[in-house]
Parts: sequence; structure tokens; C-alpha cells
Amino acid sequence: MSEKAKENCRIISQKCIGKDIYSMWLQTDKIAQSARPGQFLSLYTRDGSKLLPRPISICEIDKENSRIRLVYRVTGKNTGTEAFSRLHANVPIETLGPLGNGFPLEEARGKTVFLMGGGIGIPPMLETAKQLDADKKIILGYRDELFLKEEFEAYGDVYVATEDGSAGTKGNVMDAIREHALDAEVIFACGPAPMLRAIKTYALEKEIPCWISMEERMACGIGACLACVCKSKEIDSHSHVHNKRVCKDGPVFLSTEVEL
Repeated sequence: MSEKAKENCRIISQKCIGKDIYSMWLQTDKIAQSARPGQFLSLYTRDGSKLLPRPISICEIDKENSRIRLVYRVTGKNTGTEAFSRLHANVPIETLGPLGNGFPLEEARGKTVFLMGGGIGIPPMLETAKQLDADKKIILGYRDELFLKEEFEAYGDVYVATEDGSAGTKGNVMDAIREHALDAEVIFACGPAPMLRAIKTYALEKEIPCWISMEERMACGIGACLACVCKSKEIDSHSHVHNKRVCKDGPVFLSTEVEL
């Protein structure tokens, strides 16, 4: 895990790239230099009534210019993400990161890899695709409106599934795999629990090593409060029960380590 820092980052740009989907570039001093694909940042709102930070996955890392891109969904009115969406260039934003463990790129180097993203689990797969030296098959699942698809196309073959069938395969990411008769030696995935559950089952059947990035509500973001635990195969050394802290032990886990 990379060393985390708390910084007053500065917003470089922000724009809406889909329905309730926003892309924000942040200028950092230290965070970008140690960030890895699959990690996340915790952002503090400027609203004193909202004390806890909001976790957002890292979408892109620009180490040369010390910048990080976040792509996130606004989850409702009067939420932290809604407050972030109203911010503009040059506004400072208090940020903690990079947090959590990223994808183990070394485990997939030179192999055929599924990079699978669903919904707001799509953004963290972009930097993973950029940094991974492998034969990449990128499978993206959308509810309807597509975002980031064209950017993924620069890094591998992209297959799309939509719930309404408006683009690509009608259905989910597993339907896209079946329709195109795809196979892989390693899987990296991020998305909602039902998607990850289906991917885990598929990986077990095919005996493919699979790492999943879990989406979970978080509070402290550093593993102290135990608000984001998930069931695990092994006993956690911190809580002494069958739990893993998604923020600190994850968010990326070997799929066989955790229950979904």
C-alpha cells in the first residue's frame, strides 16, 4: 500500500460526461506520485455539517504533472458528491490518499486479462488498462448511457453490455463474455456486488485467478472505524473475526478471500 497524505489539492477542471457522471482533475503535491491503479481518494466537502470524507476511485494518474482524475456519480441531492459537482477550477479541496490496495498488475503481466467494469466501477479500470502490460480484453457494463468507452479503446479490445440493449450486448458483462466467446487467464473487476458475485462464480468454474474491487460505504477510509467490513475467509488480525476492512485491506481482494 502506498503512503497516504492529506493535501489541499486544487481542482484543475471539472465537467459532466454523462447523466449524473462527472470528471474532475486534481492538482496534487504528493498523492499522484505514489498512487496506483485500483486505489481511491477520500475527499472532504466544504460543508461543515458533513464531517466524514467521501471515497472516490482513482480513474487516471498523471505522475509527470502530479495530477489525478476522478470520475464519479452524483448520488442524490444534498450529498457529498452533489456538493463536489458544483465546484469549479481553482477551488481547493481537502483530500486524503492514496488509500487502499490497488490491482496486482504483476500477477497479470504478459497474460490474457479480462478488465471488467460495471457502472461507476468502470472508471478505476481505465488507469489499470493504461498501466497493465498484457493482452487486454475490456468488458464494460452500462445501465444505458455510455461514458469513457472511447478512452478505453486506446488500450485494448472493448466489449460493451447495456441493460436495455441500446449498445453492444443486451444484458450484463457475463452475457458479453458468452456472446463473444471470450476467455482469459486473469480477471480484474470492479462493480456492484451482483456483478462481482457472478464474476467470482465464473472464475471459480474456469479456475481463473480473479481480483475484485469492492464497492462499499465508508466512513473514516483508513481502517479504524470498521464501518466498511465484508466477510472474509480468514480471521482479521484487527477485529479478530471473519472480516476484512474494504478501505484498508481492500478495496481490491483476491475473489476467494471474501464472501459476496
